[in-house]
Amino acid sequence: MKLWSLFLVFLLIFVIFLPVLAFRACNVEVESFYFGVSFGGEFAEDALPLIDKVKVYSNFFIVNSWSVATNQTALDLVCNYAADSGLCFIVFFDFISRVTFPWHQQWLDEAPQRWGDKFLGVYLNDEHGERQIDKLRHFSNATDYADAARQFVHNVQYGSPDNPATSMLDAKVRGIQLFTADQMLHWWVYLAGYDVVFTELGWNETDSRQIALGRGAATVQGKDWGAIITWEGDLPPYLGDAAKMYQHMVDSYRAGAKYVVVFNYPTYPDDNSLGILSEDQFGVMEKFWRYTQLYPRYSVVKVDTVLVLPQNYGWGMRRSDHIVNDPIWGIWFEDEKAVQVLKNVCWFEVNQNVQYDIVYEDPRFDYSKMYLNVIYWNDTLPII
Repeated sequence: MKLWSLFLVFLLIFVIFLPVLAFRACNVEVESFYFGVSFGGEFAEDALPLIDKVKVYSNFFIVNSWSVATNQTALDLVCNYAADSGLCFIVFFDFISRVTFPWHQQWLDEAPQRWGDKFLGVYLNDEHGERQIDKLRHFSNATDYADAARQFVHNVQYGSPDNPATSMLDAKVRGIQLFTADQMLHWWVYLAGYDVVFTELGWNETDSRQIALGRGAATVQGKDWGAIITWEGDLPPYLGDAAKMYQHMVDSYRAGAKYVVVFNYPTYPDDNSLGILSEDQFGVMEKFWRYTQLYPRYSVVKVDTVLVLPQNYGWGMRRSDHIVNDPIWGIWFEDEKAVQVLKNVCWFEVNQNVQYDIVYEDPRFDYSKMYLNVIYWNDTLPII
């Protein structure tokens, strides 16, 4: 009887700790996962309390402040503090300077040696896709969709003919990994040379669509992807409530994101020394960190279905009651394909959740070798 009781006790302990043991056993075999927060304040000293706050339940930090990135003493202070606190980090540069801030060049030469594997790369500019569609950032005229795609990729890489840029070249020649974030046009942002794109979760968009766009582009092009939890609206408190933020995190993790980040800017309320994050939101960050320890990466959902959109179709797919026209490449009114594209994307959102990817027709890639089910934008659904 005593032996049987001991066996039951042992079995109970084994079942309780099995998830943790499984995580530790497979942690060596799976890719790294990075979770953290961004700092966008003006002064380097303000980043230190934020690092102290999150360092126990995160491993990643974004120095997302141009004022800090243009002051070498301030930048070194934050990077040293993050690394000494055990956090990996990336640094935002609006551009990598050769003239105005010439020390950028030497700083990038030395960063990999100074901070080793804690320095993961440069967050170079952001929202190329959104700013093109909403503000015609990279070009304002094109002959057709193919020309628009060509101009976008070229100008993200090298700047426009009137305003050439060398930042991407300066990073690439040093082998420094490049990060950015975007809400749309992920496909072409990756084609332009970015290594990681944080797909933006927020603005009351569905997680599944944003994840499908980011993960699909990264998967096909052999890149990494992440998710950044951003504003839900233009007014304070900006971010969604703690429950919504937690759902964004879990959706991204289960979908296979290598990075999950909380965007933390500006300051709200005025006396919040830690940005816009509340204690409830810090609480769900800690809760999510525990979740990642208990549920290892083999729990990522299997994605064997891809929706293929028309070639060079640079459309934001934001059509709603609030956005009555979402111009293609920021130039053309929505065409006859838009209704069918959006109809099929919405069907996948409802029926597949985060278990599908979105890509674009491109003869350079054979999707049948990557996905079991290849569905095209004009197919009649359901067909799977």
